[in-house]
Amino acid sequence: MRKLINDPRHVAREMLEGLADTLPGLALLEEENVLLRADLPAGGLRDKVALISGGGSGHEPAHAGYIGHGMLDAAAVGDVFTSPSVDTVLAAIRAVAGPRGVLLIIKNYTGDRLNFGLAAELARAEGIAVDSVVVADDVALRDTVEPARRRGIAGTVLVHKIAGAAAAAGAGLAEVAAAARLAAEQVATMGVALGACTVPATGRPGFQLDEDEIELGLGIHGEAGVRRAPRQSADALCATLLDAIVQDRDWRPGQRVAMLVNGLGGTPPMELAIVARSALASARQRGLRVERLWSGNFMTALEMPGCSLSLLALDEQRLSWLDQATQAPAWPGSGRLPAQRQLRPAPPRAETAPSSAKADPRLRAAAWAAADALDAAEALLTELDGAAGDGDLGVSMQRGAAAIRALPDSAWSEPATALRAVGQALRQAIAGSSGPFYSTALLRAARRLDAASAPGPRDWAAAFQDGVAAIAELGGAQLGDRTMLDALSPAADAFASALDAGQDPASAWRSALEAAERGCAATVAMRPRLGRASYLGERALGVPDAGASAALVWLKALAG
Repeated sequence: MRKLINDPRHVAREMLEGLADTLPGLALLEEENVLLRADLPAGGLRDKVALISGGGSGHEPAHAGYIGHGMLDAAAVGDVFTSPSVDTVLAAIRAVAGPRGVLLIIKNYTGDRLNFGLAAELARAEGIAVDSVVVADDVALRDTVEPARRRGIAGTVLVHKIAGAAAAAGAGLAEVAAAARLAAEQVATMGVALGACTVPATGRPGFQLDEDEIELGLGIHGEAGVRRAPRQSADALCATLLDAIVQDRDWRPGQRVAMLVNGLGGTPPMELAIVARSALASARQRGLRVERLWSGNFMTALEMPGCSLSLLALDEQRLSWLDQATQAPAWPGSGRLPAQRQLRPAPPRAETAPSSAKADPRLRAAAWAAADALDAAEALLTELDGAAGDGDLGVSMQRGAAAIRALPDSAWSEPATALRAVGQALRQAIAGSSGPFYSTALLRAARRLDAASAPGPRDWAAAFQDGVAAIAELGGAQLGDRTMLDALSPAADAFASALDAGQDPASAWRSALEAAERGCAATVAMRPRLGRASYLGERALGVPDAGASAALVWLKALAG
């Protein structure tokens, strides 16, 4: 179990202490796992209804992240995926209760309902006015249990926001409870897990999925979903989730909604943004009017990969409450959307004047041979780059190969033109460092060939050396730094030396290849000094450098 914890038995308390240490707006009760607003007066709130929610830990930022003026006033927290005890909830009620009473917002799980419910009864016996609202927004269970027994999941956060705004506006306990209850009835959530999470107390995943499987209709406690399905694209998956919500609620085109795109703890922001894009487009295709959208981690399940979509039916009052300001640290802002995606035209590129010259088939054949060889080496280059880098070199070289093949006939009219065209194509096709390096080298080499009216072997050798020098200048690398230069530099020097010694071009190129192979092989024992591999130090030893290996691939292809 790889978790940044101390003792699994103390995870909840130490987490709460960390939140209280780092968030100035929060205070922690000394003897109970209760976080509350640090600005609460002694004797509880007197000017508004107090709001309390909570549940097991492991759902962060829920529920502590929603404590602040305009949302919750306290959160009662249990151990990981375990309801807080009756005494914990009762302590939270006593800490915040004032003459206007307390509303408990409860997710629909047996433990939460029992412990919050009994705490409410005990508080009422002490003379505290307490009401409660249960959220049961999980539409995945529509064919399994009656609506009142559905689970409460991420849609609960929207109920927090509406109840908090109503309370902050001065509404009484019955009014706040009515607003929260109606919001709970109008919110629907559907989720999907791409894998399981590991509860610290057990030390093992809650379930197992094959590589091509997903769990539809998850809970938030590490349990399996309602059914398994084949892995789907983000677009298809969002359509699946939205279908379940819309069918459950029988919403028609024109329905106004707010949307919450919720990560489950193990989904990066990049993927959540893709999901938000897909979900918004899918909702609009159904005729839904998405008036607010928030995307991020709102109610998680530890490190579970996956997401959920929550949709809340809107009227003017609920929209107004969602728009009210709050000081809760985890509430992400306005959620307002642009009327449409804003696209601006890119600055015009400098265009090369079209050429009527015919293509030189030798130039195109040589470049295409290099492209074919890089295509064939994708798996090898990906593996080598994955051992000491980010693993994208093979795909990058494939993109470069495709860009070379897409060049028009005019690109192959003469050598310098061909080098410039290939350099521009690689610059646009290959991200990261390889694109700029190769583009710079080819542009520098083209300038050398421009100076020759009819470039011969020695002109090509000088252009090769110029290109290698340009890479060294741009990246600051030297021989022995474990980069592409460890293959290219020996090859360029060997080619020039062999020509100077009187060898024919074909023999001189064989000498260049032998030097490149020796240089590439030597990188196996080189400690990297530049690039991502340098962060690994000696851990990068034992395999040849991916950049040098890619250079060797296309150098060999040119020999054909």
